[in-house]
Amino acid sequence: MTATLALTLGLAVLIGVSLGLLGGGGSILAVPLLVYVADLPPKEAIATSLLVVGATSAVGVLPHARAHRVRWRTGLIFGLAGMTGAYAGGRLAAYVPAGVLLTGFAVMMLATAVAMIRGRRAAEGRPVPHELPVFRVVLDGIVVGLVTGLVGAGGGFLVVPALALLGGLPMPVAVGTSLVVIAMKSFAGLAGYLSSVQINWGLALAVTAAAIVGSFLGGRLAGRIPADLLRKAFGWFVVVMGIFVLAQQLPPAPGLALAAVGALATAGTVTVAVWGRRRRGHSGQQRLGHPVREHIGTGVER
Repeated sequence: MTATLALTLGLAVLIGVSLGLLGGGGSILAVPLLVYVADLPPKEAIATSLLVVGATSAVGVLPHARAHRVRWRTGLIFGLAGMTGAYAGGRLAAYVPAGVLLTGFAVMMLATAVAMIRGRRAAEGRPVPHELPVFRVVLDGIVVGLVTGLVGAGGGFLVVPALALLGGLPMPVAVGTSLVVIAMKSFAGLAGYLSSVQINWGLALAVTAAAIVGSFLGGRLAGRIPADLLRKAFGWFVVVMGIFVLAQQLPPAPGLALAAVGALATAGTVTVAVWGRRRRGHSGQQRLGHPVREHIGTGVER
């Protein structure tokens, strides 16, 4: 085993850990890993990442299903709609330059990183639906699937917020249901890519196996690490990776300038959002006559 392959497999474990802990993040890690470490062409890396993430998600959904944290009707409808969009995105990618795909991937990384760092506002008092409205599930599924199939990203970190915000699903249920959707969309996107891309199946299966091992590790760690703290730390990591990938697609001087602007803009957006949320929370607690306390939550909305 060469040093490059060993490093690739070792880092692939992090893909599974991310899926096991957060219900997403697989492609955000897999594409840079396959492009910059395994030295695959961008389109082959995206196609391979869809296989890795799809298989890992399919295995990762099992413990959530046993714990009754999956909305099967919502997940299957969202997944079927997402498969349509993902297959179309995979076919469309054959006509899009690789540099454009990686630039779109980097932009998606930054957008999802901001969403992760900001977190989600709790929806106290809202009833939790057993299943979500079919029309909205189909519409969101097609849009998210198209993004996933086209740039190989936007799986869990678009699906989980969509499920949580669309109908107020609790975070553990949104995570479990998202794995069903991610698996379906990833395999559909892969099918679209296979019409124009050749995959190194030996490397792909090895990386997939390592990611599956990581998913079991992530599942075991999920109850021991505060999910809110982990989500924010991972979000900042994704910011760094997104800026790196974006800078790689431009000439040296513009790339460095854009990376600096992107870093400042992302940091400013997050700072303003967090400051605003804390002020709102502070004001609300003062009005209720309670002292202000800082909580590090588990990432589960109650």
